[in-house]
Amino acid sequence: MEQMTRTVEPESVAEALALIDRSLSDLVRRELVSTNEMADILLDVRALLATTAPPEN
Repeated sequence: MEQMTRTVEPESVAEALALIDRSLSDLVRRELVSTNEMADILLDVRALLATTAPPEN
């Protein structure tokens, strides 16, 4: 099985990490977090990382 690796730009990784850090600091203060909120965070991180990824064939 052939495995492909993708290179993600450092700026995208830094943006994703910043988003995660902001979200975690907001979520830590709360007892409950909705599934929708978690999905939104994960989709935001995915979008940041996917913006510089080469298209898949």
